Amino acid sequence: MSGIELQDMDDIVLETRDLTKHYGGVHALEGANFILHKGEHVAIMGDNGAGKSTFVRQITGVEQRTRGDIIFDGKSVHFSGPLAAREAGIEAVFQNLALADHLDVPDNLFLGREKTMWNWLGPFRRLDYKGMRDDTIAALEKTGVKIPNIRNTIQNMSGGQRQCVAIARTASFHSKLTIMDEPTAALGVQETAQVETIVRTLKDAGEPLILISHNMRQVMDLVDRIIVFRRGRIVANLNRHETDGQDVVAYITGAKTQPEYEMEGAA
Repeated sequence: MSGIELQDMDDIVLETRDLTKHYGGVHALEGANFILHKGEHVAIMGDNGAGKSTFVRQITGVEQRTRGDIIFDGKSVHFSGPLAAREAGIEAVFQNLALADHLDVPDNLFLGREKTMWNWLGPFRRLDYKGMRDDTIAALEKTGVKIPNIRNTIQNMSGGQRQCVAIARTASFHSKLTIMDEPTAALGVQETAQVETIVRTLKDAGEPLILISHNMRQVMDLVDRIIVFRRGRIVANLNRHETDGQDVVAYITGAKTQPEYEMEGAA
C-alpha cells in the first residue's frame, strides 16, 4: 500500500478481497481490496456514484455482494442483513438514519437490544424502561449529544437532533467497528462539532472507524488514511499525513492515479 507502513496481519480488523457488486449491467463496485487495522480511522472519499456507499452496504449486509470475500475480526463472514452485522460487532450510521420515528430516544437507542428484567409476578421478563432511560442519559452525556427531552419522539425532533441520536446510538455501544456514512451532511456547525467529538472519543478508545465524507476539512482533521473511489473502483490509498486536499481531489477527478491501481483497480 502506497505510503502506508505494513502492519502485522493479526492487527487487521476488516479485510475485503475482490469485493464486487453488479446491478444487472451496472458495475457499482468492482474488485475492492481493502484493509482496516485495529484502532485505525479511515475515510472513504469520491464523487457521488463512485461506489462508496455500495462498498459499505456489502460490508454491513444491507445488500448481498456479487462476488468477493469479507474477513471481519479474523473470520470470513457473509452477513444475512444489518442485524447480523451488528451482532458481530459492526455499528453503522447510514444517511437514512434507520430510526423509528414513533419511538422516543431510549427506545431508539435500545431498539433490537432492549434491556429486560425478571417479572417477579410471573415467569416472564419485562422491559427495563428505567434502566434504558438511565443508560440513555449516560450515553448522551458521554458523546456530548444534547437532547432536551429524551421522551420526545423522533418525529418531533429537528434533522440535526435526529442525526445526533443515530450517532449516539452507534457510539454508545462497544463495537469492533463503527461505520459513519456522511454523518454531518445535514448538520449545522455546533452539531457537526459534536459528531467530530464523538469520532475523536472513538479514536481515544481504540475503536476502528470507517468514515464516508465529502468534507475535506473534516477528513484531514479526523482520520489516519484516505481511500479514494472512482467509478466503482479504489484508485488511491493515501496516508493523511503525506497528502493534502488538492492531491485527494486529483485522485477523485481522475487527474491522478496511483500506479498499483492503474491496471486492475485493486489494492
